[in-house]
Amino acid sequence: MVEIIILVISLIINASIGFMVLSKKNKTATNVTFLVLMISLIIWTLFTFLSTSNSSYSLLMMRLVMFSVVLENTSFYVLTKVFPDRKIYLTRRLKLELTFSIAVMAISLSPLLFSDFTIGADGSLSPVPGPGMVFFLLHVVWFVAGGLLSLFKKFLKKSGIEKAQIKSLLIGGAILYALIPLSNFIMPLIFKMSNLVALSSAYTTIFAVIIGYSIIKQRLFDVRLAIVRTLTYVLSLGLLGGAYYLIAFGLSSVFMSDQEIIGRSPLNIGLALLLAFFFQPVKKFFDRVTNHFFYKDNYNTDDFFAKLNKILGFTTDLRGLLERTATEIARTLKGEQAIFFINTDEGHFTTAGTLKHRQLSKSDIDQLAGVPIGKTGLIIASLMDDNDPIKRMMISHRIELALPLVQDNKPIGYLFLGDHLTSNYNNRDIKVLNTISNELIIAIQNALAVQEIREFNVTLQQRIANATRELRASNAQLRHLDKAKDEFLSMASHQLRTPLTSVKGYISMIMDGDVGRVSVDQKKLLGEAFNNSERMVGLINDFLSVSRIQTGRFVIDKVPIDLSLVVEQEVDSLRANANARQMELVYNKPDDCPIMDIDEGKIRQVIMNFIDNAIYYSHPNTKININLSVTKGEILFTVNDTGIGVPKAERDQLFTKFYRASNAKKTRPDGTGVGLFLAKKVVDGHDGDVVFDSVEGKGSTFGFKLPIKPLVAAGDTNDLKN
Repeated sequence: MVEIIILVISLIINASIGFMVLSKKNKTATNVTFLVLMISLIIWTLFTFLSTSNSSYSLLMMRLVMFSVVLENTSFYVLTKVFPDRKIYLTRRLKLELTFSIAVMAISLSPLLFSDFTIGADGSLSPVPGPGMVFFLLHVVWFVAGGLLSLFKKFLKKSGIEKAQIKSLLIGGAILYALIPLSNFIMPLIFKMSNLVALSSAYTTIFAVIIGYSIIKQRLFDVRLAIVRTLTYVLSLGLLGGAYYLIAFGLSSVFMSDQEIIGRSPLNIGLALLLAFFFQPVKKFFDRVTNHFFYKDNYNTDDFFAKLNKILGFTTDLRGLLERTATEIARTLKGEQAIFFINTDEGHFTTAGTLKHRQLSKSDIDQLAGVPIGKTGLIIASLMDDNDPIKRMMISHRIELALPLVQDNKPIGYLFLGDHLTSNYNNRDIKVLNTISNELIIAIQNALAVQEIREFNVTLQQRIANATRELRASNAQLRHLDKAKDEFLSMASHQLRTPLTSVKGYISMIMDGDVGRVSVDQKKLLGEAFNNSERMVGLINDFLSVSRIQTGRFVIDKVPIDLSLVVEQEVDSLRANANARQMELVYNKPDDCPIMDIDEGKIRQVIMNFIDNAIYYSHPNTKININLSVTKGEILFTVNDTGIGVPKAERDQLFTKFYRASNAKKTRPDGTGVGLFLAKKVVDGHDGDVVFDSVEGKGSTFGFKLPIKPLVAAGDTNDLKN
């Protein structure tokens, strides 16, 4: 009967450990392999026990024992390969070894391993080995020795907790594979003694205990908590069953010597274990019932701390935090009520607690300021003198305990607990309150910070809204001023253009000799005056164009023209200016230029602007190349110079209104910054693209590409919008 009890305990322990390891969420090759090993040990233990009795199935049981040994050795070998890396690599060698194991498993179930068995004088069974025993022994030596050697090598290389885990596996495996061959193979086959076979289950139990110790102490397989609880429960059942057996056996031997002995019945032991199994759930049920009706002082501190930490960690609203925390503390400690009094800022405070809690005033709290706190860390009403006004205040509010919440020697508030619902608060309750005080302070401070941030956000949003309204008003005023500026610019440009046209006309008449002979020097000066007035007219036209763009009245008036002649005329008009600056204008005219619908005046303005900029920003004694070419479906105009170029960082802003590059401002301080802006608008109005490339200090290329389209009726116009 003792063997049966050992067998049952061994089976339960091995199965529990195996399936607990497999129950881990992240299953690895290590967990699965270990489960196979434990299953093989269970099969081996069970069949070994069954093979000790003489029956028609004894030979089959012996073969199944050998089959389970092969499976056990193989799983142990694979476990030593994958532990502790948790991954399995099917190398060519491992594949051959597994194939060999499968072959030996097949041999172990056939007469090649055990052909028959003999019965000894003491009734013990001894198997008769066959030729397959050679392969079996070779498998045992290779896999067991190889597995232990692999563990030993890893033990030498690893350190820390992994080294300790490997050591436990190594010791457990060494003990298991030293005792099993001795009692199950060497003694029965060589010395014809099979009495020790019945103790096989004890060997697997030793191995399981070593593994269980490693799980508990060294966190093997990372299932410590589950294994501890399972082993505790299994060992408890085993202890109850053993105690029941011994007591029942003793009593029945004394009082029922001539009758059937109760203690020897496995059915009785099973019934006892079944009752023990159901005892704990029944006890918990009645605990809940009595606790509900009689307020039994029974709570689990770990569960309480877990629930409280969840509330403190996930509640940021101050009032919600205080109410939920007070409710949980009052429920757990069986307090009639729980109240928080928290100082916020500038003399303000917040109170919150359980439902229908007593209201405390600021004057009540001020009385607690000078109360000395004893070793308990709390203010306890029952320990105070009856004449103490603090005690009378606490009793009037039905408060028994007050826990000061102090940070940096400064009280931030109090936690008050009402009268106990059943008896009195004990030392355990006081210890729990002192334990959670720091967590309460941190959580309350965090909630206060969050509340302050929320209030700041509300204030900030209000300020942003006010600033937005001010900005909108300012923008409206700026738009009004911008409109007034555009109107003034348009009016001033119109008013200036009329007298300038008159000045130009009179200068031209004088230069032509309409009012008398003009000397060479006079003509030269008059020419300068005429050119400057021309330039002034051009500037005024630019400002007028900018004004029209701003007001949406900029119109592209297209007529059929020969662009090559327009370019040639502009080059000729600017050649004298270039020569005066010791520069040469080179115009490369196409052989055949198509007639295109173009706003001649505005395109002339663009061409003149590009060439004029090249003249002003180039060095003396250089060439400026003006190119006009016809490509597939478009006409390309470019002006190439070797002047100052445009800084790389300023190129993106070059075609914006009133913008001028920094080096251009130094070279020509009197520029307006509208020429390139207007040029882009004009080119865009012709559905074209501006051409631009520049290297600072080496020169620039400005121009445009216009699509060649079929001619339309003269006078066709397009409005150019912003």
